[in-house]
Amino acid sequence: MSETGATPSAARTARMERTTSESSVLVEINLDGSGVSDISTSVPFYDHMLTALCKHSLIDMTVKATGDTHIDAHHTVEDVAITFGEVLRTALGNKAGIRRFGEATVPLDEALAHAVVDVSGRPYLVHGGEPAGQEYHLIGGHFTGSLTRHVFEAITLHAGICLHMRVLAGRDPHHIVEAQFKAFARALRAAVESDPRVEGIPSTKGAL
Repeated sequence: MSETGATPSAARTARMERTTSESSVLVEINLDGSGVSDISTSVPFYDHMLTALCKHSLIDMTVKATGDTHIDAHHTVEDVAITFGEVLRTALGNKAGIRRFGEATVPLDEALAHAVVDVSGRPYLVHGGEPAGQEYHLIGGHFTGSLTRHVFEAITLHAGICLHMRVLAGRDPHHIVEAQFKAFARALRAAVESDPRVEGIPSTKGAL
């Protein structure tokens, strides 16, 4: 695996390329954007979810990925999530002045998802509430329901954030996944926003 990464700026941007024998991924983000996205992962439903993530987090993001989707979408989906987590951590820098915590409850028709984010520096995921069998649904012909949790696992681990995600209601597999991505986006937006009342690192430890 080869990686080139990582130059944050005052504008809180980062860019990384990740190449393995299974996929080739480029992710570039601007945390202080307006939700502009240019997403192409070769997994159409995942493109839809990442576009929604950008729109509702107000994070500008470019994702260009190719991989062995003729085998399974798993590798490409996972590697994009890993790379997004890495660039998110890099763009946040030392996390001075951010709100740190964010929370959102988002409906999509019959589905309802609740997300809480702590930009803590400690990766942790609590994920639950999906209806029985959700993990087996094939959405859009490529994206298996089980990948939803896996995406959030990869992001939290590589970004160093804590995420509690709970599905409170839902019947349609598409809606259940999309409500989660939108709830995560809104919670992440609040957590990474600058707070003019915060001086330095928002932790009694002095580091995140």
